[in-house]
Amino acid sequence: MGEVTTRVATEDPDLERAKAGDDAAFSRLVEPLRRELHAHCYRMLGSIHDADDALQDALLRAWRGIARFEGRSSLRSWLYTVVTRSCLDTAERRGKRALPVDLGPASDHAVLQDTPLTEVAWLGPYPDSALADGPSAPDAHYEQREAVELAFVAACQHLPGNQRAALVLFEVLGYSAAEIAGIMDTSTASVNSALQRARSVVATRVPERTQQQTAREVGDPRVRELAIGYADALERGDPDALVALLTEDVTWSMPPLANWYTGRDVVVDFARQVPLSTCGSWRTLVTSANGQPAVAAYRKVNRDDPTARHTAWSINVLTLRDGLIAEITSFLDPDLLPLFGLPSSLP
Repeated sequence: MGEVTTRVATEDPDLERAKAGDDAAFSRLVEPLRRELHAHCYRMLGSIHDADDALQDALLRAWRGIARFEGRSSLRSWLYTVVTRSCLDTAERRGKRALPVDLGPASDHAVLQDTPLTEVAWLGPYPDSALADGPSAPDAHYEQREAVELAFVAACQHLPGNQRAALVLFEVLGYSAAEIAGIMDTSTASVNSALQRARSVVATRVPERTQQQTAREVGDPRVRELAIGYADALERGDPDALVALLTEDVTWSMPPLANWYTGRDVVVDFARQVPLSTCGSWRTLVTSANGQPAVAAYRKVNRDDPTARHTAWSINVLTLRDGLIAEITSFLDPDLLPLFGLPSSLP
């Protein structure tokens, strides 16, 4: 899509300098909004790497079009227009992101030699530290962290681009249907139709209670206890400790591996045979991702080598229900850990 031009009245001297070609002034204008714009890209695309690319492309478009920025909405709204269109272009080129549960039924036994599916575009996690503070907007229906929860972002990936954009702009950012029509260069009737269809799809894929509501109900100490308990069970190779943390219908998936498991017995059997026994030794760091508790895992293949370091292995995002862990999503990608501000290895 082409660059966007809108007319906005403003007295900001940095805007005038930016329109005259001052790169530093443009950076100052954008910097306070960078975090929320990046989170918007992630909600649209389901990948922190795609979000990086889309935001970089959008800011280049905005820099090239800033001289013609003269019209009727705020700079923030204009930037969201540019960023949303960049995300729609990226989504069209790269397709939808998936989780293992989207590809087929759960495995009923532990798969010991699972092969990564590199041809699948996998959904990825998002570090909470990258989120802006405070609510998205006064009229938003979702909190900042609710709108990056795995269930919500994964559900959005099942929507066509226009429906995904309309839903995020309306429910998360609080824009009106008329404003969204301007952003997406379409009619208000089309936006309302897209919203109706998007809501019906998301409603079937998102749990009734968000992880933020669940966390408030059980309390921060219990949330941290579950994360630490999972980390400790992994480090000690203790399946009994793991069992005590899980719901009866727990699921465990590990993108980019296609196989996933559901039910406490099957999940624990997999844990006994693979991560708790044959993978070497583990060290962990508790963190947070997608508004949920998470555990960064570091692996040392040779348990008996005292000089070897534990190297980055995965980000494990925990989904809670009734004070227990209902889902474990282990993103097996060592390159993710530095994006969470975590070291690439531990002694």
